Amino acid sequence: MLEFNRWFFVLLINFLVLIFVLNRILFRPLAKIMREREGATTGALDEARSMTGRKDEAVARMNAELSAARNTAKTAFDTLKEQGQSLQKETLSKAEARALEMIEQARKELWSESEKARVALRADIEKFSEEIVRKLVKA
Repeated sequence: MLEFNRWFFVLLINFLVLIFVLNRILFRPLAKIMREREGATTGALDEARSMTGRKDEAVARMNAELSAARNTAKTAFDTLKEQGQSLQKETLSKAEARALEMIEQARKELWSESEKARVALRADIEKFSEEIVRKLVKA
C-alpha cells in the first residue's frame, strides 16, 4: 500500500499554497484581462456594425438625393429644351414671314419695273412704227 510520509504533506501544502498564490497573482488578473479584451472586442464589433449601418443609411440617403437631383436636372433640361425649341420655331416663323414679305415686295417691284418697261417699249414701238411708216412712205 501507499505510504504517506511527511514529504507528501509538505508537497501537498506547497502545491495548495502555489495554487492559491498563482490564482491571486496570475489566474485572476489574466482572466480579468481576457474578459476586458472580450468586452472591448465585442464593443468594437458592435460599434463597427453600428457604423456600417449608419454608412448604409448615408449611402442610401445620398443615392436618393442624387436621384432627386438627376430628376430635377432632367426636368430643367427638358423645360429649357422645350423653351429653346419654341423660341427656334418662333424665330424661324418670323424669318419665314419676313422672307415671304421680302419676296412679295420684290415681286411687286419687278411687276412695276416690267410695267414701266412695257410702257417705255410701247412708246418706243410707236416711235419706231411711225418712223418705219415714214421711211416706207418716203421710199
